[in-house]
Amino acid sequence: MATLSFKSEKCKGCGLCVDVCPKGVLALSQNVINSKGHHPVEAVKPEACIACAFCATMCPDCIIKVER
Repeated sequence: MATLSFKSEKCKGCGLCVDVCPKGVLALSQNVINSKGHHPVEAVKPEACIACAFCATMCPDCIIKVER
């Protein structure tokens, strides 16, 4: 099973990682706003992650870490 970690304070909520995830693991948080005023990404279905790392590759700010 893959482990996802996020640097949520640096996330600008662009949603590119959400769009590229083939399993629908990620979503922008509806309940959290970081110090920059953005809704950061979160794993809503972490058990579905296949560790493809498309999200980490797509992220322009390198805030996602995928470990197998």
